[in-house]
Amino acid sequence: MLFNKLKPQIKRLLSLFILLTAFNSFALAEDDVAKVVYHADFSDPIRFSTMLQNIFNMTTTYENELRDYDIRVVFIATGIRFITHDNLKGSPIEADKKFKKERADFMKRLASLQEIRGVKLELCTITLKAFGLNAATLIKDVTLVPSGVVQVADLQHKGFAYLKIQ
Repeated sequence: MLFNKLKPQIKRLLSLFILLTAFNSFALAEDDVAKVVYHADFSDPIRFSTMLQNIFNMTTTYENELRDYDIRVVFIATGIRFITHDNLKGSPIEADKKFKKERADFMKRLASLQEIRGVKLELCTITLKAFGLNAATLIKDVTLVPSGVVQVADLQHKGFAYLKIQ
């Protein structure tokens, strides 16, 4: 019981040192969260499928390493086609027969990433309004953000790595 034999001032300093060390360790653990934002502003199904596979591979790797992560997909412009049930009739990205068949698979894969892997989906409100849609046409659990490009920039400022599938 060496601690009990120390003077009160030394005990306080030692206690403070222990608390600061513990706090520092906690802060470092928080910084160890892998933060990634994917930017989906395209309408190409092949690119989208590739992006989903990349996200799946990334989350699998982080989980195998027992590493925490925060992965977001920010949808802007024509990327909206992957998270709406609307066929976007009359728009340049109107759903054709082939896309309608693919959409069910995309939505299952997105739901799996959301529900099982905790990936967050965010949509630009400006885009939603530009296509004349409302939130009821979106798939489950899409968060609306005022501006997609501002959201991407803000997330980067918060330490998120920026990824865009080409």
